[in-house]
Amino acid sequence: MSTYVLVPGAGGSAWFWHLLVPELEARGHEVIAVDLPAADESAGLTEYADTIVEAIGDRTEVILVAQSMGGLSAPLVCTRVPVALLVLLNAMVPVPGETGGAWWANTGQAQAMAEQAAREGRELPAEFDPEDCFFHDVAPEVTAEAFARGEDSQSDRALEEPWPLEKWPDTPTVFLQGRDDRLFPLPFQRRVVRERLNIPVDDMPGGHLVALSRPKELADRLEAYRIRHIGPNVS
Repeated sequence: MSTYVLVPGAGGSAWFWHLLVPELEARGHEVIAVDLPAADESAGLTEYADTIVEAIGDRTEVILVAQSMGGLSAPLVCTRVPVALLVLLNAMVPVPGETGGAWWANTGQAQAMAEQAAREGRELPAEFDPEDCFFHDVAPEVTAEAFARGEDSQSDRALEEPWPLEKWPDTPTVFLQGRDDRLFPLPFQRRVVRERLNIPVDDMPGGHLVALSRPKELADRLEAYRIRHIGPNVS
């Protein structure tokens, strides 16, 4: 049996994974969705990694899945505990010494997002609209539940700290991108990941929140990665 450890993006809420968890459990795996201390102004990337490491405990055959901002903290975990596979999902990929706040300008994210909107014949809202950017392909009932929960707080500290690793960990790493992501468009991610990790970017239907919009398809893709990199046996 493999253990999937799921790391959320900004806001740090394990709720993001609540539709994916039963899909993976039904396939015979242990699944741990991590709540990060994102609202804690004293918590930075090290504390996020501490939380993930504590959740993993002494488990082995761990598949670590990191969504969006989770790409900043998950690699730190790989230097501290055995991780069989790191799956980056619509993720930020930092370089040594770069802050999460600087990542946006350094990578040209704003221009890429505007160019993607133009290709699709969309106009970007004058002010950032999370429903338009994140929930455009999420079922209305799931979107309603998300907004009823309220916005998860995200402190600035984790975005202000320089990324502490000197290089990317040696852990086998794959990158999966939603091809309908409006925040991190697929062409943008292909460029950034090629420049920073020199690995291919796989893609699947869905926007930035594929765990909410396409949990079954995402589980299928994760299982394909598991079989390819770890093996097919589930006990």
